[in-house]
Amino acid sequence: MEFTAKQIATFLNGEIEGNPDVKVNIISKIEEGKKGSLSFLANPKYEKYIYDTEASIILVNQTFKPAKPVGATLIKVENAYDSIARLLELYEQSIPQKKGISTLSSIHDSVSMGNHVYVGDFACISQKTIIGNNTRIYPHVYIGDNVKIGNNTVLYAGVKVYHDCVIGTNCIIHAGAVIGSDGFGFASQEGANYKKIPQIGNVLVEDDVEIGANVTIDRATMGSTYIRKGVKLDNLIQIAHNVEIGENTVIVAQVGISGSTKVGRRCMIGGQAGLVGHLKVADEVKIGAQAGISHDLNKPGEIVLGSPAFPISEFRKSSAIFKHLPELRQQLFQLKKELEELKDKINGNK
Repeated sequence: MEFTAKQIATFLNGEIEGNPDVKVNIISKIEEGKKGSLSFLANPKYEKYIYDTEASIILVNQTFKPAKPVGATLIKVENAYDSIARLLELYEQSIPQKKGISTLSSIHDSVSMGNHVYVGDFACISQKTIIGNNTRIYPHVYIGDNVKIGNNTVLYAGVKVYHDCVIGTNCIIHAGAVIGSDGFGFASQEGANYKKIPQIGNVLVEDDVEIGANVTIDRATMGSTYIRKGVKLDNLIQIAHNVEIGENTVIVAQVGISGSTKVGRRCMIGGQAGLVGHLKVADEVKIGAQAGISHDLNKPGEIVLGSPAFPISEFRKSSAIFKHLPELRQQLFQLKKELEELKDKINGNK
């Protein structure tokens, strides 16, 4: 489909600078823009590309002022990143959706299936499970007994949902994710042996949650592991038993959260951060990449970095010193040498 700059500007309530009749039929990154493509500039780091790109239309923030002439038609909007997201969402909605129940799937007779559900090849849905309307279940998905899945939720290929887990409406779970695997619970026994503690709880995923590829969320020992409304999880994250992730919290790839830790609302956790068990993290806390969290973070809105982590203001002061440590070490040795020489001189004059 083709759209003119005028049509796009009308949809986004934007202001055109250039040819309103220029047409586009694809979306591209600004550094790879070709004739007939729509691109955007939101990050100032990429401004250099706007002067050479071949893209026909570029979305920019209203505050953008080019340093030199731009060949493309500009559409000025309040927020270029948000606007491109709206257009991509519109494009995604135009793609035909999967429909129907594959004859190669396995669905127990006791399953309650909503309207307009898609089930792909070799998917397995176990007994007494409830599937909501417009839900899509891609090939090789496994859904255990007594699972509940809400409306408009998508489970991509290879997702595994263990028994008794609950997934809300408008959720997206990407390929290979495992929801409800056993929590890592073992009791130490005599002779250095370990006895497995049965994990009889479940995982409760609320509405509007997105879970990345190969994420694992362990079921609770008792009760539930909670992923609250609006949470966004990147790929390759481990969430242990009885953890609670607060509403609208965002967690980046390769984070590990140990058992029974409670993370507040609207938090942000950077990649490869690690949180030990039984902690409490206040609302709106930001944890930097590769941070190690070994104590409660009780101050809402706090920003921490480092391993072990400490407040960002202190981290910045410390980081200014880190790079000078070799020089400071050498100075320390020199001072030690001079002090010893001075002591010898004083002792020799006695």
